[in-house]
Amino acid sequence: MINRTEPLLKLSGITKSFSGVTVLHGVDFEVRKGEVHALVGENGAGKSTLMKIVAGIHQADEGRIFWKGREVQIITPRQAFELGISIVHQELALVPSLSVAENIFLGRYPARRLVFRWLLWREMYQRAIKLLRSLGHDIDPRRLVEELSVAEQQLIEIARALSSNSELIIMDEPTSPLSERETTRLFQTIAHLKASGVSIIYISHRLKEIFEVADRVTVLRDGHHIITTSVAETDVGALVRCMVGREIRKQAEALRAQANKEEALRVEGLAARGKFSDINFTVHRGEIVALAGLVGAGRTELVEALFGAGERDAGRVYLNGQPVRINTPADAVRYGMALVTDDRKTKGLVLGASIHFNVALAAGREFARYGIFLNGKKEKELVGQLARELRIKMADLEQPVVSLSGGNQQKVVLAKWLSAGSTIFLLDEPTRGIDVGSKAEIYQLIRQLAERGVAVLFVSSELEEILHLADRILVICRGRIAGELRREEASEEKIMLLATGGGK
Repeated sequence: MINRTEPLLKLSGITKSFSGVTVLHGVDFEVRKGEVHALVGENGAGKSTLMKIVAGIHQADEGRIFWKGREVQIITPRQAFELGISIVHQELALVPSLSVAENIFLGRYPARRLVFRWLLWREMYQRAIKLLRSLGHDIDPRRLVEELSVAEQQLIEIARALSSNSELIIMDEPTSPLSERETTRLFQTIAHLKASGVSIIYISHRLKEIFEVADRVTVLRDGHHIITTSVAETDVGALVRCMVGREIRKQAEALRAQANKEEALRVEGLAARGKFSDINFTVHRGEIVALAGLVGAGRTELVEALFGAGERDAGRVYLNGQPVRINTPADAVRYGMALVTDDRKTKGLVLGASIHFNVALAAGREFARYGIFLNGKKEKELVGQLARELRIKMADLEQPVVSLSGGNQQKVVLAKWLSAGSTIFLLDEPTRGIDVGSKAEIYQLIRQLAERGVAVLFVSSELEEILHLADRILVICRGRIAGELRREEASEEKIMLLATGGGK
């Protein structure tokens, strides 16, 4: 029988600094056997650093680590793995050119030792199939990882952790790329692991998930341990207050007055073979329109095609009532369009460059439009003003973007397009992997854009977010618009019914 009061992992007084900046201040934390323990906090609170110490990626400056009651030193990821600790990173760590099965068993391929080491391919494929089916998927283990969607790649990461018979699995934002259906399957897998005695540390910004899956929750704020409590003894509001140290003012739910009904973007018969077809809709100035649907429905492909960054075979696009040809992102930018991509690290930012460089990337178009050459002083003033308005937490404008938290990186992406004076914003999962404080700020910014007459078309997998922000909701199912819902008539049930092909 599993003793669910016995700590499997215990951290005591963990302190860690980088370049003289302390990011963890004497943090205590423990996980019991067979427990799902949620770890939450704003971006930059220290969650990932603490878990990287457990996984052997970083070493603590001070503090002690106990595993099954015995003090241990975890110096390398290999040592953590041998103890029985696995981590599923938010940033995927797969080898794109290898197959699904090869990634799952990377470094641990089943083999027979004869004169040479003979790989048992059939056994590896069969074991991979079994693992994937336990997650509710029938992905071909022979497929290359580079051919998979982000959601499928995340599932491969989880399968790899399960394949090692780990006693503790750390899951860092595991549902951020997953659909509602895939998230439900993941929760079923977590319940199975918990019943078999496996412990899970679950990091998520989606607080609603914490109450579905976790037994206890720990809150970190600015590198300090704030509280550990049973999820049954708290609520979302209390967790948010602990996380941010303040009340987040709930935005008014009332419909915004739409004084300007001028057409900004119109799409007629847009199609891309195998991705989407017969797409027709309009977005007005000052309007926020959501694209809802399951992962793989064609939402990302659609917004990328509108921006000239993806394929399309047919259809017409009208901006401000005039037909336009958008074949490249440069065309889109010239027409005043902005695209905030679903993956800011690979598609939206130059990570090794400074905040200044990234924000100013698109600024030249706005200044050139008025015949002004953008000099260093004007550019720095513009970038500094946007950084202050968006409350980007930074040391200075020359700080590398790679060193910022996820929420602040997303603000840099938004600042880049604000500097360009864009009038049509295409947002693909704009709050993915972002803490509740930054999320509230981005919601406010989106509303402010609409109030200034900007047309906003956004993709989100969070139904609560869609209902919170959108004036209208277009639901996509298998590459087609299955229905349209006005804000006042929309509900999670209606959206899901359309998204799954259930009709209106």
